[in-house]
Amino acid sequence: FEDLDVPPTLVSFAVTTGKTKDVVSGEFKHAGNPVIILRPETDENGLPKAGSVIENIRKVTSLIRENAAVSAYTPAYGGIAEAVYKMCIGNGLGFKYAEHVKTEDIFAYSYGSFILETTGEIVGETLGYTTEDKTIRLGSESLALSELSEIYEGRLESVYPCMEKPAAYTETFSYNKKEIYVPNIKIGKPRVLIPVFPGTNCEYDTAKVMEDAGAESRIFVINNLTKDGITRSVDEFAKEVGKSQMIFLPGGFSGGDEPDGSGKFIMAFFRNAKIKESVRELLGKRDGLMCGICNGFQALIKLGLVPFGDIVDTDENCPTLTFNKIARHQSKLVRIRVSSNKSPWLKNTEVGDVYTVPVSHGEGRFYASDEVIKRLAENGQIATQYVDLDGNATEDIRFNPNGSAFAIEGITSPDGRVFGKMGHSERTGDGLYKNVEGNYDMKMFKSAVEYFTK
Repeated sequence: FEDLDVPPTLVSFAVTTGKTKDVVSGEFKHAGNPVIILRPETDENGLPKAGSVIENIRKVTSLIRENAAVSAYTPAYGGIAEAVYKMCIGNGLGFKYAEHVKTEDIFAYSYGSFILETTGEIVGETLGYTTEDKTIRLGSESLALSELSEIYEGRLESVYPCMEKPAAYTETFSYNKKEIYVPNIKIGKPRVLIPVFPGTNCEYDTAKVMEDAGAESRIFVINNLTKDGITRSVDEFAKEVGKSQMIFLPGGFSGGDEPDGSGKFIMAFFRNAKIKESVRELLGKRDGLMCGICNGFQALIKLGLVPFGDIVDTDENCPTLTFNKIARHQSKLVRIRVSSNKSPWLKNTEVGDVYTVPVSHGEGRFYASDEVIKRLAENGQIATQYVDLDGNATEDIRFNPNGSAFAIEGITSPDGRVFGKMGHSERTGDGLYKNVEGNYDMKMFKSAVEYFTK
């Protein structure tokens, strides 16, 4: 790991600002809409002229702001054919090319062009129309989207298998006893402590949602540069725990997920005698809360805080999180269902509620024996499960991104006060995920604050 040799690489980013209401995504939105292409002028080498591209950008911007363009895409190496296919698969809509469009047109380079799905007056060259029938048609020929997708997605199937048929049935758990733990002392403005380890990258999102919910947040950076730095961090962090009502372990890739798996540095830090004592005092004597998302969940489960509610030695019989079944990182939006709301973190949910959450991890596959999972389910500790479009737990990789046993996404301690989950419920806000409908706010953070205030 420390001997990796990366050649000199130029990485370039372009950033701008704009109003989220003026942002559109690339997938076709509705059947029956005309689709146009705006092409730039080209020079003698076939390259787009800058002035022409800029003028087309102005046209596209104007059409979007007028709600006359609802989808936009720029052709790349695969030309118009590739662009249209990718615009189709997002919502499963088909496409029929206009009669004047030829095969050589759609496979030629079209750099600098814009393909727009429109709703108003056609202002460019007509490319075709969106359709309901899930096929792409050119003249007398047609190809089914399913056939094209199988070819497109099947290229790496032997390396990263994602077309396996799921098991016939995965149990969807429902624990309907809402026995939410109540603290002995109420606090007007609870304080959440957010440790930042090398590789943590979700601390600001976490602090924001906690503050928006009414908490005071304290981001604490762990200094691991020297032995003395670590010692000071241990002493100071233990004191900070004593001033806080919650500890939140945010997501990231602590220590680069090395060596041999994620969360190990966090686990080692929390197993320090001073830290362990302060955490036990928070949970055992002051009715505190803990939560870990993604990398934080990995640490909680390695520490034993979930499912046991205490920092304990774990062994091969304990639940764990391991590498995704697909053997690579997964970054996508998934649907999760509340299986138990006994946790204070889920006080404002009902069993059966379905939420959409982003996931981004390489080691999120929950695994435990059937016997352990049965005990967790009976005690209401299986908080959330990955579900399909019908709200049923599934092993289908399209919905269960890591292949978790019984589609488990999150679990809790026996009394629900420690909660670990893979999905990034902290990544919420106005203007996010505009092209994917769903309920993104589990009110986790509001629930945690209300646990102390109401």
